[in-house]
Amino acid sequence: MANAELPDDAVVCSCNNVFAGTIRASVTEHGCTTLGEVKECTSAGTVCGSCVPTLTTLLNKELERSGITVSTAMCEHFAHSRAELYQLVKEGGQQTFTEIVTAFGRGRGCAVCKPVVASLLSSLGTTSGRLHSPVGEQLGSLQDTNDHVMANIQKNGTYSVIPRMPAGEVTPEQLLVLAQVAIDYGLYLKLNGAQRIGMFGARLDQLPEIWRRLVDAGFESGHAYGKSLRMVKSCVGSTWCRYGVQDSTSMAVALERRYRGLRSPHKLKVGVSGCARECAEARAKDVGVIATTKGWNLYVGGNGGAQPAHAQLLIEDLDDENLVKCIDRFLMLYIQEADKVQRTARWVEDRAGGIEELRRVIVEDSLGIGEELEAQMANHVATYEDEWTATLDDPQRLAKFVSFINAPGVADPDLAWVPERGQMRPAHEMDQHTAPDPVRARALASLSLGATSPLGDSVDGEEIR
Repeated sequence: MANAELPDDAVVCSCNNVFAGTIRASVTEHGCTTLGEVKECTSAGTVCGSCVPTLTTLLNKELERSGITVSTAMCEHFAHSRAELYQLVKEGGQQTFTEIVTAFGRGRGCAVCKPVVASLLSSLGTTSGRLHSPVGEQLGSLQDTNDHVMANIQKNGTYSVIPRMPAGEVTPEQLLVLAQVAIDYGLYLKLNGAQRIGMFGARLDQLPEIWRRLVDAGFESGHAYGKSLRMVKSCVGSTWCRYGVQDSTSMAVALERRYRGLRSPHKLKVGVSGCARECAEARAKDVGVIATTKGWNLYVGGNGGAQPAHAQLLIEDLDDENLVKCIDRFLMLYIQEADKVQRTARWVEDRAGGIEELRRVIVEDSLGIGEELEAQMANHVATYEDEWTATLDDPQRLAKFVSFINAPGVADPDLAWVPERGQMRPAHEMDQHTAPDPVRARALASLSLGATSPLGDSVDGEEIR
């Protein structure tokens, strides 16, 4: 069901229990005309923010019903939408934010437009042969914290480290490295839904040290922090499973290596299932690939999250070469046309003509742009570089990884931890006794041995003072 068709009693913001009818009333009865006013009036979208796309759609539909023209401007600094700005920069060849805002906007930019422009330049850099790293010297300053330091900031101010594991594959030797790094830095380990191992609790100044060891072990950035390809999920396929009809793992690895680092309007997730039993949940992904006895069925425009959507069938029984060709075209067209932070599901739903028209463009090449889209993707593949590997070789980029500018060797004294299920987690307000950061690694080591803590307290389910 599209956002505009949500019944009034549908919950839009689950954090604050705000209904669609309340959102509509904020426009029709209280005169709200901007997203900020709707948030202030209803409290929707003020906690986790996952409902903001739905709020925006509801707001725009109500404004249109009221006869008010809805602006597609990206922000106050650019009167153009993201897709319009993409085409302007593509044709104009601007290479910096200053050049772009001078040519097409005004002012000095904001937290909305700067990351979008950085993403545009990264995408267009791969299409033109220019290499624009979204975290490099030129574009890094435009990014928010996560992209700027290539790690997701957590609620206590520490960061996550999530290396890429294509299709969930990892060697025993690499697992040993992950385990030793986690022990040495006292990191919290958790398997995530992307078939990867996440390590949590790293300080900002520790990130380069950790990543140098991971890169030496053959790991790359998993881009868990970026609006880019996150992962390609896979079942074991015909290699191991008696039901598998195609080698889904090898296909997933090939797709992840092809699209790794691809910057886009929103995060991208891909799934590859080796048979119709669908163990990789491919139809819940932006791109879903399901094996058949004749080849692969390709689905597009799915996602989980706050607004789940099943991917729609684009074409059936593709061979390997044509599967990759269609995915190339789909992803590059999405990058070219989508609005800022718009998932593929919403883009497919909103695109004129729906899945049928998209099929004509992607499969039948009705617009004659297929080769151009493929060339853009080929350029991306040819110019890819691992962001953390490049950063470790660049003293200027490394200079930003300090907890305190005036005291780079000092750790945050406010970080505190408590043991839970054999690992150390951030302390909460309800935890009466906490462990300061310097003893975390030693406490974790004691936990693994079932011993007492470095401070003499029991660590078997009890808090460390």
